[in-house]
Amino acid sequence: MLDWNENKLSVATPPQDGGTADGTGLGQIDHGAARISVDDKAMINCRADVNQLLPMKYRWAWEKYLAACNNHWMPTEISMQADIALWKSRDGLTEEERRSIKRNLGFFATSESLVANNIVLAIYRHLTNPECRQYLLRQAFEEAVHTHTFQYIVESLGLDEGELFNMYREVPSITGKAEWALRYTQNLSNPDFQTGSLEADQAFVRDLVAFYVVFEGMWFYTGFAQILSLGRRGKMVGIAEQYQYILRDESIHLNFGIDVINQIRAENPRIWTAEFTAEIRTMLKEACELEVAYGRDTMPRGFLGLNAALCEQYMHFITNRRCTQLGLQPLFPETENPFPWMSEVMDLKKEKNFFETRVIEYQNGGALSWE
Repeated sequence: MLDWNENKLSVATPPQDGGTADGTGLGQIDHGAARISVDDKAMINCRADVNQLLPMKYRWAWEKYLAACNNHWMPTEISMQADIALWKSRDGLTEEERRSIKRNLGFFATSESLVANNIVLAIYRHLTNPECRQYLLRQAFEEAVHTHTFQYIVESLGLDEGELFNMYREVPSITGKAEWALRYTQNLSNPDFQTGSLEADQAFVRDLVAFYVVFEGMWFYTGFAQILSLGRRGKMVGIAEQYQYILRDESIHLNFGIDVINQIRAENPRIWTAEFTAEIRTMLKEACELEVAYGRDTMPRGFLGLNAALCEQYMHFITNRRCTQLGLQPLFPETENPFPWMSEVMDLKKEKNFFETRVIEYQNGGALSWE
């Protein structure tokens, strides 16, 4: 049985039948079925009634749902006046900074939709636990807020919306990342796909790694570093503030995804063969290389305190971190974080401190304060 103890994961007993006959929650009601117990629940391939939130088994998922709700914000709460003035100023930004901002917005504008579509059309269907699904519903809303954010920025700055929102088809460094990620949803988006076999369960975990660990846990990092670096120097402060709010969401997304993967691993050790472990390491290596190429494309010459070489070092640092979180050996030699100023707002190692700041900060999006 899974024992909730100080946010640690442990192995669960195999699920038992009871309630609906499938994992959708929309099957026929089993009249007179026994009441659900905690032992009946499991992350995948569970036949217990997914409509029954209680009794709760994975309290860590519920806690993340509550934290996400407390982090509620909307992009229109943040003023863009200073950003608009700076963007329109002839000498306010260098060409390198403008290129970085536009590439950044171009990547994020559709990436949030890609993640949302994966949650709604693939992950939600096959994750057979109601408290985890409760968090997925909140995350799907947050992805919509993030897409709204980029629409708000594009509209505020008067940018070419067609150029920004179509970059994932037109800019090779962005297209490469989108194509790589979409490969891992091809099976799951098939209405006939079902978990339950070794191959299908591994396909589902690949999807979780691709979108939670890579997309949200690696590929967003170069972009965040670029915008937050500008914000630290008093440039594009409205966008930087919005990115800080997005970062709060993404920190929980990433932690949730890693917990889900590790819980599935604990309950289904047969999935983690030597070959599959090697495949996951290859995925992370490929993802790192794609992000390094994106960094070179977005800032070929760099700007104050930031360049492609430092971002490559940062990605090696982040990739090794993700390997450790998944119980894998690091891919790269040990390296230092080249952006120590990012730690308080980005690194998961700081998450406990991050969420111990004043509660009022999570109730009102009008003011952002880091204490």
